[in-house]
Amino acid sequence: MTENQFITSGKQVFSTELEAVAEVQKFVDKNFAKACQLMFSCAGRIIVIGMGKSGHVGNKIAATLASTGTPAFFVHPGEASHGDLGMITKEDIVLLISNSGETQEVLAIVPVIKRIGAAMIAMTGNPNSNMAKNATVHLCVKVSKEACPLGLAPTASTTATLVMGDALAVALLEARGFTANDFALSHPGGSLGKRLLLTLSDIMHTGDSVPKVLDSCTVKEALFEVSSKGLGMTAVIDKDGKLKGLFTDGDLRRIIEQKVDIHTTPITSVMTANCTTAKADMLAAEVLNIMETKRINGLIVVDQNYQPVGALNTQDLLRAGVL
Repeated sequence: MTENQFITSGKQVFSTELEAVAEVQKFVDKNFAKACQLMFSCAGRIIVIGMGKSGHVGNKIAATLASTGTPAFFVHPGEASHGDLGMITKEDIVLLISNSGETQEVLAIVPVIKRIGAAMIAMTGNPNSNMAKNATVHLCVKVSKEACPLGLAPTASTTATLVMGDALAVALLEARGFTANDFALSHPGGSLGKRLLLTLSDIMHTGDSVPKVLDSCTVKEALFEVSSKGLGMTAVIDKDGKLKGLFTDGDLRRIIEQKVDIHTTPITSVMTANCTTAKADMLAAEVLNIMETKRINGLIVVDQNYQPVGALNTQDLLRAGVL
């Protein structure tokens, strides 16, 4: 095949699968609403079952449901017949996925699921299939053709099924009033979770690690503090411990250019008096945005009395995975 033929083939797949998704949209109907209501009212969990490619799609649907506020997990039909059916209770909803609706490995466990008393939602491309007939609700995901030119490899049909699963998950998410903070709680290890959950109190330097000098000191004395604490800055405080200003590496470069005598010059004459500060309970992502907007590399965290209780710089945000 030539380069153009590969491109044409790839674009045809996109076209076919887009058409498939458009076809399936008409099946977001009363049955879809009934399925959503069943899942929303479920006292247990959503158990997703599928074989082969339907199983792979089912695994993803279960993961999406679980991460958006609807407790769910995937059970392989083969494993279900060898003990994993014990995971299913009458309080659960079982979501069966099969394009044909006649997958034997799935049909074999339907009588047991009925005996357990769990409601079943079938997601198939055949409304007249045994799986559809035995389900409490049937969601049709029928497509006119696969993207595979042989019409054999599950392609458009799996895409349509995946989109229907996403539609269920998002509809339930909205019904539950699921928020970005709720999402973050189930994704604490991801970058989004860190951006939504991590506060300055989790990552800032505290105690003796906070660089600070009295406002009566000289630039030389402040430089010792900047160097020893390694944050590229120091807070300047008064005798009561309140923040008066900030002295940074940037300030040092400026006074060197001005040939200021560091041995005799008071720190108050070269510090930044109205410096940017933050509170310990602020989200790290929020503070990152402030630092980027103001083009600063670090700041001091203060308490309600305007006394320094912490310090951080961009390297701390980078190590925490926020940057």
